[in-house]
Amino acid sequence: MRRCTSLILLGSSLAFASHGKPCVTTDQAGHLLHKDICITAHVCDVVELPDGTRYLDVCAPDTPDEKCVFTIINPWQDREEVGELRQYRNLDVHIRGIVEPMHGRAGIILNHVHQFKGGPPRFRPNPLLLHGFSGEQSRPCAIPASTPPAAIAPS
Repeated sequence: MRRCTSLILLGSSLAFASHGKPCVTTDQAGHLLHKDICITAHVCDVVELPDGTRYLDVCAPDTPDEKCVFTIINPWQDREEVGELRQYRNLDVHIRGIVEPMHGRAGIILNHVHQFKGGPPRFRPNPLLLHGFSGEQSRPCAIPASTPPAAIAPS
């Protein structure tokens, strides 16, 4: 049992160490927009909106809302990939993600549970770029046989 616990602690430490940088506080993260970082935060509460979107409230209860400058959001469509968030209430967590501006604050979108272990956010393809592409295709696109070679050449 002791050996198993040691291996788990070592594994989680290596996951963050492999990211290459130590975790930063939410105050520091607010200045690192569009960067893939690890943040360390204390989860004061887990708030769920009527649409299923969940927030990890990382601001102390006595902090006015306008002074709370960082947020962690779990969109409703990623609920299954992230799992139960109430287990993190009143705990210190490490989350990896890309810091984005969100309604006057900085924040990270939590879309997979492995972000708690140093894993990257889940990739989401741009649906506008998927037009006409099927995962069953062997090639990404086909050039019609009637297209003259001059029309294909880059300009």
